[in-house]
Amino acid sequence: MADHHHHQNHGLKQAQQVVVVMVPFPAQGHLNQLLQLSRLVSSYNIPVHYVSCATHNRQAKLRVHGWNPLAIANVHFHEYPTTSFLSPIPNPNSSIPFPSHLQPAFDASFHLREPVATLLRTLSPTAGRLIVIHDSLMSSVVQDVVSIPNAESYTLHSVSAFAIFLYLWETMRRPFEIEAEIPKHFPLIEGCFTSEFTKFINSQHDYMKFDSGRLYNTCQVMEGPYLDLLAREEMSRKKKQWAFGPFNPVTISDNKKSNHRHKCLKWLDKQDQPKNTVLITKLLKVGLVVKDWARRDELVTSLMVEKDVKKLMASKEGDEIRRRAAELGGAIRRSVAEGGQSRMELDSFITHITR
Repeated sequence: MADHHHHQNHGLKQAQQVVVVMVPFPAQGHLNQLLQLSRLVSSYNIPVHYVSCATHNRQAKLRVHGWNPLAIANVHFHEYPTTSFLSPIPNPNSSIPFPSHLQPAFDASFHLREPVATLLRTLSPTAGRLIVIHDSLMSSVVQDVVSIPNAESYTLHSVSAFAIFLYLWETMRRPFEIEAEIPKHFPLIEGCFTSEFTKFINSQHDYMKFDSGRLYNTCQVMEGPYLDLLAREEMSRKKKQWAFGPFNPVTISDNKKSNHRHKCLKWLDKQDQPKNTVLITKLLKVGLVVKDWARRDELVTSLMVEKDVKKLMASKEGDEIRRRAAELGGAIRRSVAEGGQSRMELDSFITHITR
């Protein structure tokens, strides 16, 4: 199976001295990435502690794809209460297509700082090295890592390397020229997030200076040029980075039930962020844009969908897109297989934390 395999004997002596704590951001796409990463790290015989509130732990376990978290003995779940908060009704007619009704839950995650710090201090005496892997949006929650002598933290960026690079490059006012392909006109973040969530993101940046490295759920096959740009000293601040995605299992189940997709997945098909669209359609060239970001407030009509389906299925352009998608899929499966580039990156990260 072309997937990350277990490495029970890899660095076993060192791994027994290492404990890993995962601190995810409380939104499904973020919870899932760190849970999938827990599976990968635990396959090296390293105990993993996954930290969130009871509701989000349950959500992550129920929705995980391709494996059973309860069947892995060295993945431990810790459930902590958060402060009570109002949960407003979703507004499907909002001018900004962002789940702003979840903002109170995001804000409540700040209160995990104390219980996470207590857990780290409890685990520290029994670990040769305590590794904290946290979502970039939970940087403030793990800030107490610096007070624990044998602990170090690593930030997981849960979005594409392309999006991260563009954000930093623009924030730094384009500090250098680049040869990698960048569209002349790419969509700005404006209209993608609410002002409250943008403020939340910005509040986490200062705390990222405490981390020892950066992790990306992507791979050289997909985003090599942008990972190389992120590794430049101006961007990385001399911190190490690893990209060993995709974290999810890359095989598709033969179970016929997989054809009956959950309504949440159908909803997700209609959501996107503009820079992801550019990556998929303009750079990787494995998709079509039904409606561009500038027209995001317009209704997607059946004629628009029909036009692009015909283009995809009955044109030379569509043939080329399908060919590239098949090639990319094969390259990614080879990357996560034994001896592939993603696998070697994962091995490198494990070697680093068990040094």
